[in-house]
Amino acid sequence: MSENLHLTLDERNFIEQELAKNTTFSDIAKYLGKDITTISKEVKKHRIRKEGQAIHIGFNHCARRYNCRRKNICNSNCLKNCKNCIHCNKVCPDFEDGICLRLKRAPYTCNGCKDKYGCKLTKYYYRALPSFNKYKSVLSESRQGINMTELELANLDRLISPLVKKGQSISHIYQTHDIPCSRSTLYRYLAKNCFSVGPIDLPRKVRMKKRKDKRPEAKDTKARTNRTYEDFQKYIEKHPELPIVEMDTVEGIKGGRVLLTFLFRNSRLMLAFLLYEKTQKEVLRVFNMLEYELGNELFEKTFPIILTDNGTEFGNPLSLEFNPEGIGRTRIFYCDPRASYQKGMIEKNHEFIRYVLPKGTPFERLLQTDINLMINHINSLGRESLNWFSPYDVAKLLMGKETLKKLNLVKIATDEIQLNKKLLKKN
Repeated sequence: MSENLHLTLDERNFIEQELAKNTTFSDIAKYLGKDITTISKEVKKHRIRKEGQAIHIGFNHCARRYNCRRKNICNSNCLKNCKNCIHCNKVCPDFEDGICLRLKRAPYTCNGCKDKYGCKLTKYYYRALPSFNKYKSVLSESRQGINMTELELANLDRLISPLVKKGQSISHIYQTHDIPCSRSTLYRYLAKNCFSVGPIDLPRKVRMKKRKDKRPEAKDTKARTNRTYEDFQKYIEKHPELPIVEMDTVEGIKGGRVLLTFLFRNSRLMLAFLLYEKTQKEVLRVFNMLEYELGNELFEKTFPIILTDNGTEFGNPLSLEFNPEGIGRTRIFYCDPRASYQKGMIEKNHEFIRYVLPKGTPFERLLQTDINLMINHINSLGRESLNWFSPYDVAKLLMGKETLKKLNLVKIATDEIQLNKKLLKKN
């Protein structure tokens, strides 16, 4: 097994199992065919913190408690020595959180500790599945615009990285090997941290000033396989009873926070959620949050088909279609490139958002409660296309009041509807 390949879920499960047996990093690495530092970094990077019992049952968890001579730190009427007091932890200037020595050196976790169930200190555990999910999320972010499979990229990394570490230039490697992409693409992959080496490993690359490139980044066309607009039309012909949801993003200022928006075609109901950045990770966070609030069955019923554009934030459809447990929850389809009119309903509805948040308005000071307020005003406005019923009224008939409640939607009285900048004016 190649030591350059990334850790698989099975390998991470093996690490978790062996840590519980107190197997050394050296033995784990030897069995998996990896470097010992790979195992060490994996465990330290992805271990999960779990608060100890101290915060629940009243336990002085100061590292200095055994030699403490202080009295009456927390209260002048306190009769206890500070080492026997649970309140001084919050006020003592000399407080130092007590950490088990096991966490400061290998194995850095409590997985195999025989005293973990009785220990009152903060614990750290290594768990395979959360570690793998985090790895996949980071990988998908780094591979925006990468027209290669994970295996192809890993094989290329296995070729490129050892040679770069030897001091060879990318140009030289490209000329002396059969590389399945252009030389400029290799540099782009390197800059996106797709390999085990990075720009720091290229001396000239580090010294060179980064050039501005206004050309659009290449999209991962493999994400669109069986998810094109033509595929979408064929799918809805076979499933005419399923409601269609359009999805898009709305920018404030360039590089700032954005809104992730949904629009239900059958009711014109719109949802919007604040994203801290325009990334796949943030979009996935909203999907997981919605599924948590609705439950898998109701989520699948509410969002059975989603049509969106080709933005990089939507470039990992599998992570959206399936939850972290691998259970299906929706189907993602993409409009044709430069054909936003194919989801024209949500594009039109964005006008209502611009009434309240004009172009160029930063979203940094806004909270999700502000966005909910704006959306409730928008959804309460009667539409001619709905025979002057509001999207909220129609959605209540189609989806039920309880579903709308879980989505934080309420009806705004007709005379109280406000769609201008004053709605979210901050004092």
